[in-house]
Amino acid sequence: MSHERPPVGRLAPSPTGALHLGNARSFLLAWLSIRLQGGTLLLRIEDIDSPRVKPWTIQHTIDTLRWLGLDWDHGPDDSVSTEPAAGLSYPIPLVQSHRIQRYQQCLDQLISAEQVYRCYCSRKEVEAAASAPHESRPTLELDAVRYPGTCRSLSPMEQKSASGRKFAWRMLTPDTLLEWQDGLLGPQQLNPSETLGDFVLAKDSGLPAYQLAVVVDDFDMQVSEVVRGNDLILSTFRQRIVQSALGLMPPEEYYHLPLMIGPDGRRLAKRHGDTRVSSFRELGVSAEALIGYLSWTSGLIERPQQVSCAELLQSFDQMPWERVPVEPTVVDEQQATKILKSMP
Repeated sequence: MSHERPPVGRLAPSPTGALHLGNARSFLLAWLSIRLQGGTLLLRIEDIDSPRVKPWTIQHTIDTLRWLGLDWDHGPDDSVSTEPAAGLSYPIPLVQSHRIQRYQQCLDQLISAEQVYRCYCSRKEVEAAASAPHESRPTLELDAVRYPGTCRSLSPMEQKSASGRKFAWRMLTPDTLLEWQDGLLGPQQLNPSETLGDFVLAKDSGLPAYQLAVVVDDFDMQVSEVVRGNDLILSTFRQRIVQSALGLMPPEEYYHLPLMIGPDGRRLAKRHGDTRVSSFRELGVSAEALIGYLSWTSGLIERPQQVSCAELLQSFDQMPWERVPVEPTVVDEQQATKILKSMP
């Protein structure tokens, strides 16, 4: 797809823990795609998931990315700048917790347009009535399962009786076929009302959910390309609903990458051993070895060998998305460690 201006991509880590191999691989491919296009890359810290945020991981993530050889054009330090980022019309903080007022403006717009409604259901009540599990990344405590619409049409009397109770703002999900094109996986379609249900956009305190914050961020920051794991593919459907309701253009390109999973078929976690990038670094594994391993599992190189980000960038004229597998990569910690430590 042609662009009137160079594309804008983003690395968007959540400071809830140290980066593991799967995170690093997604960031590597996002970085490589934008750098090959001569675009602008942002580092955005998505730190609004307050119960799970570990403040120390922000700097740890930045240090790990730099050690791997990944760079960016604008990052968290821009949050205190009075100058706008290149190509943007006004200064935009790149830390979500610094943008709460902006999210509230967009939520107020949706409230005024009656695109959202108050949901008084507790998590227990939602789970008891749910008919299908949510994707693997919950965005707020009420968004872990498909919501059956309990509070969607409360009568004035029912709303009055619920006054004073905690609530969440839920998005009215349209009952229609929603379609979009993924650059790696091809055409995507579903009826969000049947599959997703109404989803949470914010708490009563105004704290935004991931689905609202990321939509506003991507638009304000003029992000044109999103590269992330395919565990968030359902989130793209949700986000396109929010984009439409707010009248915001979505990013031009989406690429949802296969996950790195354990031998049991489940996404990487502590039960699969220690797959944190920092742990491999402590074992003496070089950054070039890790980049080589991630490039090999992404189909970018034919065998596991050490390669730097700069060398990888020089190997291609354009992003070879056709080489990237669409199936998950099974990672055994011991086998991965053996490969990494023996890599030429």
